[in-house]
Amino acid sequence: MARVYNFSAGPAVLPQAVLEQAKEEMLDWQGAGMSVMEMSHRGKAFMSIAEKAMADLRELMAIPDDYEVLFLQGGASSQFAMVPANLLRGKKTADYVNTGAWSKKAIAEAKRYCDVNVAASDEANNFTGVPAFDTWQLNKDAAYLHYTPNETIGGVAFPFIPDTGDIPLVIDMSSSILSSPIDVSKFGLIYAGAQKNIGPAGLTVVIVRKDLIGKVIDGTPSMFDYEIHAKNDSMYNTPPTYSWYLAGLVFDWLKKNGGLTAMAEINNRKAKKLYDAIDGSDFYTNPVVPECRSVMNVPFTLADPELDKTFLTEAEKIGLCTLKGHRSVGGMRASIYNAMPEEGIDALVSFMADFEKRNA
Repeated sequence: MARVYNFSAGPAVLPQAVLEQAKEEMLDWQGAGMSVMEMSHRGKAFMSIAEKAMADLRELMAIPDDYEVLFLQGGASSQFAMVPANLLRGKKTADYVNTGAWSKKAIAEAKRYCDVNVAASDEANNFTGVPAFDTWQLNKDAAYLHYTPNETIGGVAFPFIPDTGDIPLVIDMSSSILSSPIDVSKFGLIYAGAQKNIGPAGLTVVIVRKDLIGKVIDGTPSMFDYEIHAKNDSMYNTPPTYSWYLAGLVFDWLKKNGGLTAMAEINNRKAKKLYDAIDGSDFYTNPVVPECRSVMNVPFTLADPELDKTFLTEAEKIGLCTLKGHRSVGGMRASIYNAMPEEGIDALVSFMADFEKRNA
């Protein structure tokens, strides 16, 4: 069976070259006589895999030496708790910006640990944009400011990096990490679940400035302490070894294909094709303010919602899969991460035009 174009928001499409290499190495990794998933995480073979993946990620993102890079478990949802547990550092409050479903989840969890000041929210506008920075109500005593630069469900992306002075910025980059270059030094902590733009589910990447760790709140479990993970090279417990290995293959694939600058050019081109198709039609609509549109997750609705099921059924028949929008939003959503080839966008745009012609 031919591979389909998988527009899933996560777990998401992986580069075909990565899957083919993993297939070749499934039973015998480079002469080791065993699969990576069978290896001891402390053995020489896996240690070489782990070290290369770590070095490649540092190179791709130009991560400064004063930052720890941690490969953890628990997804971004665990980070909703680990961030305040580690970064409050004796303070009682933190600032959060509410731009969608994942922001709301982070806020709800943080309230278990501290007073949360919602510095800005777009909920009144049904999460269709990002509040202008000059309207934010920041707390000068906040331990950090948390925001979600790309809301996977609503397709809202920040068009700017807020300037909070000495207050560390914390961002959930689960659905946008590695999609374009960023200046890591502007942030105190970056976290991302792997299953959208890095690799398979099971791995979570945390990039944290070293001076921010080591002062967890009383009662924090050892597994939630960044310093413990840092001192143990992300191997305080058995890590998700196979997910780590596959992430390393993705990092290598990115390097071989021009790095994040080249990836950003491709991603912007893919997104423009899809948004142009939506904007050039009276049949399709994207609700997000244009300057806040995501390059990774593109939601759209049909003029007649009664046609949604037909659209999805016909799309799947020609290999355009997992386009159904999140249950909280409805309509369609095309997640077009790094590994989605441009041909997939072309096929989707062509189908959309044909479907409109037949049903408008």
